[in-house]
Amino acid sequence: MKEVDVIKLNCPTCKKQILWNEDFPSRPFCCERCRLIDLGEWASESHKIAGDSLDITAEDLNETN
Repeated sequence: MKEVDVIKLNCPTCKKQILWNEDFPSRPFCCERCRLIDLGEWASESHKIAGDSLDITAEDLNETN
């Protein structure tokens, strides 16, 4: 791959610039630590997808059509 073809991006967690290549196996994160920090933020619901929340109950999940 030529230098011009290499994609550069910033790690979503620490903002460090990385290259989209095999040198960064945790991409788009710069390292495993940043990847796990992001995962933890989703798990603790610090990150959310915008939109109305769905009120799903256990009954709704157990219904069969």
